[in-house]
Amino acid sequence: MADTLTPAERSERMRRVRQKHTGPELVVRRLVSGLGHRYRLHGAKLPGKPDLVFAGRRKVVFVHGCFWHRHAAKTCKLSRMPKSRQDFWVPKLEGNRLRDARAIRALRADGWSVLVVWECQLGDTERLRNRLARFLGQD
Repeated sequence: MADTLTPAERSERMRRVRQKHTGPELVVRRLVSGLGHRYRLHGAKLPGKPDLVFAGRRKVVFVHGCFWHRHAAKTCKLSRMPKSRQDFWVPKLEGNRLRDARAIRALRADGWSVLVVWECQLGDTERLRNRLARFLGQD
């Protein structure tokens, strides 16, 4: 299947994809702040550069986009594989998934607790708030 955008239009669209301070990340940050927790952003010294770092608790939260990080849930419609340029997308997205897994293993081996919040889980705010509260409340 051919791309419906010109190469220039596709390039412009991809350039707009943010890595930090994304909409899903801001939702999680608001929930965590509402729970009364303080955190650091984008832990550059930690494997995978977690989105939220709770250093005193040795806990981190990753906020993953379902498409970019290959959410494996069978019910997640956001993690679909593009129909065009499979030779590019399959290794790119699989590489992202493998890199994430390595970072999580490294963090856990170093004694960190890790929570991954997927973009598709943001719809049920109360459930997500409870999940974050449970994760951060454990010492």
